[in-house]
Parts: sequence; structure tokens; C-alpha cells
Amino acid sequence: MKQFKLGLVPKLIIAIILGILIGQFTPLWFCKLVVTLSTNFSVFLKFVIPLMILAYVTMGIADLSQGAGKLLVVTVLIAYSSTLIAGSLSFIVSDTLFPHFMTPDALEKIQATADVSVGSYFTISLPAVIDTLSAVVLAFILGLCMSTLRGKTIGTSLYNGMKDFSAIIDSVLHTAIIPLLPLYICGTFVDLTYSGKTFTILSILWKVFVVVIAMHLIYIFMQFTLAGSIAHKNPLTLIKNQIPGYTTAIGTQSSAATIPVNLECAKADGVCSQIRNFVVPLCANIHMCGSMITITACATAVCLMNDLPISLATVIPFIMTLGVAMVASPGAPGGSIMTALPFLYMVFGTTAGDPNGPICALMVALYITQDSFGTACNVSGDNAIGVVVDQIYKKFILKDAEAKAEPATAKTV
Repeated sequence: MKQFKLGLVPKLIIAIILGILIGQFTPLWFCKLVVTLSTNFSVFLKFVIPLMILAYVTMGIADLSQGAGKLLVVTVLIAYSSTLIAGSLSFIVSDTLFPHFMTPDALEKIQATADVSVGSYFTISLPAVIDTLSAVVLAFILGLCMSTLRGKTIGTSLYNGMKDFSAIIDSVLHTAIIPLLPLYICGTFVDLTYSGKTFTILSILWKVFVVVIAMHLIYIFMQFTLAGSIAHKNPLTLIKNQIPGYTTAIGTQSSAATIPVNLECAKADGVCSQIRNFVVPLCANIHMCGSMITITACATAVCLMNDLPISLATVIPFIMTLGVAMVASPGAPGGSIMTALPFLYMVFGTTAGDPNGPICALMVALYITQDSFGTACNVSGDNAIGVVVDQIYKKFILKDAEAKAEPATAKTV
């Protein structure tokens, strides 16, 4: 008899529902217990994430025996272009729709819930061995060197060592992190529900929330439609394959934390192992289309609520600057908005754009409530990019390498 096994998506949905019910109907001590378990798991997760990036990106680049440098440039350009387009479209839509339903009194009501949180009983201190950005840079260096030195003694030794290290990280992910992700998600929703953040802000700005989520979903559809047309794959199938990654990102609010699940989604899309192990961890750090949609929409909403001037001329430089700056954003919930704070003066002006002022505090409150959906858009776009890069790799780089190898084979014969 075949044993029934509950899939990841149902587990995540159950975790979200449980989080809302626990936060709504149980006492504070129990909510704190759940949040404590979730918080300490997130500490462990943040410890593993840089190691995971180091292992996967390094091996992903090293396994690209041909065109590693070219694919790196192509992937970065596609990711940055996607982020710029997403922010520009977000402003156009927000500036058109938001004036019809924004109210000035929303500022005080939202700020009332900005600092409320369940908290945890204790938090274990577990500093990461290496930070996320350093892990990405080191992975580039090691991967490119290993790809160049393949066949030489030092290159082979380094490759085998990293391959064993990657296998260890794989084991940690599949035996500890993925099974405990529902706990992490449950704790997130317990905190949001008990503290009243979600319901308070949604009751005031639900129309903004709906518009932003709609933009995320439409942009995801656009990305997979374009990727499907380039790779000759059904975009609806690609979107269906992305559901586990999308759902995981909603709960974790972290692109980096969603990497393990997103790699499985890329595998279902037919992306080869070399490309998915290279593109997915890389884009988790450089592709921020969903976050850019959310930040731009929230900035537009805040300007309209406070009668601050805003135009495409002021938004474009902000988007271009932030698109680069967010590469260094922390791989944690709210990391993108924390990176954006020093640059908000470009939209709000030098006075209203003070990172410690009430306007920026409102931006943080608005963003955090929608961060999970922006993250879900980010990771979904990562796999759309993976499909495109995979097609470029197979159609141009591999074929070019095979064509160069044919004359040599003919001479040998």
C-alpha cells in the first residue's frame, strides 16, 4: 500500500492558517512560545544561507565548463533590467490608481501598529561564518577559478572538495530546513496576527494592498510568458511549477530562505542542474522585481497621503540607484526596505526623507505588511530568468562549444 505523503504546499497553507488561528485565539504566552521556536529556527536559517549560497553558486559556475563569465554577465543584466522595468511600471500604475482612494488620515492609524510585536522568550546567538554578499563574491571567485582550472590537479582537488561541501549542505537542507519551514511560516503569521499589524493596515489600505499584489501577479505572468515564448515552453505550466516557491516565499519573507524550494521549482521547469544551481542562488540576491514594485508603490502612496510631489523624473533615478543598492540588502524579512531608507530622500525630499522621521516609518510599516508577496514575486521571477538563461546556455554556448570541437575530431579521424 502506497504511503500517503502531504506535499509542501498543503503544509505551508496549513501553517499559515494555524498561525492566524493561534495569533487570534490563544494567550500571549503560547504565541510567544511559537514565535520563539520560529525565531530561533530563523537564526539557524540565516547561519546556513551564506553557506548554501557559497556551495550552490560556486558549483553552479564551476559546472559551467563553457561560457561561465558570459552567463554571469547575461544573468546580471537580465535581473537588473527586470528590476528597473518592474519599478517603472509600478509607479505608472500607482500614480494612476492611488489618488482615487487614498486618505490623509491613514498615516496616524498605520503608525499606531508599527512597533507592536509578540516578541520571543529568548534568542540564540549564532553569527554567520560569512555574510551573504561576501558569500556571493567568494562563490564567483571560486567558481570561475574552478571552471578555468578544470583538468589540473589543484582545480580537481578544489572541485572535489566543494562538491563534498555542497553535498553536506544538501543534506542539511533536506533533513532540517525544508521540514521545519512550516514552523517558520507559522511563527511569522502568529506575530502578524496577534500584534494586529496585518488586520489594522489591511483595514485601512486594503485597496493599495490589492493593487500591489495584482501588479506582482501580472508581472509574474508577463515574465513567464516571455520566458515560455523564448524557451518554447507553456507559460501556464511554468507558473504552476512555481506555486511551491511562491507559497514558501510568502511565509518566509526571504528570497534566500526560499532557495531550496525554488531549486526544485527550477528542476520541474526543465532547467539543467548547472544553470539552476547558478541562477537561483544568484538571483535571490540581485533580482528584486517584486520588492521594487512594492517599494515604488508604497512610496507613491505615502507621497499622495502627505501631499508630496512625485513624478517619473524623480522615481527613475531612485529605481536605478536602488536596483544596484538592493544587491547588498540583508537576506531577511524587510531587508530591502532597510536598504532603501537612505535613498528615500530622492523621492520624498531631504526633509521628509529623513530615515528616522515619521514618513519613512510609514514606509517601513507599509512595506513590511506586503513584503512576503514582494518576495514571492522576486523568487518567481528568478525562475523565469533561469528558464531564459538555460535556453541561452543550450542554444548558443553549448552548441558553439560543440561546433568548435568538431574540426578537432575530424582531424583526429
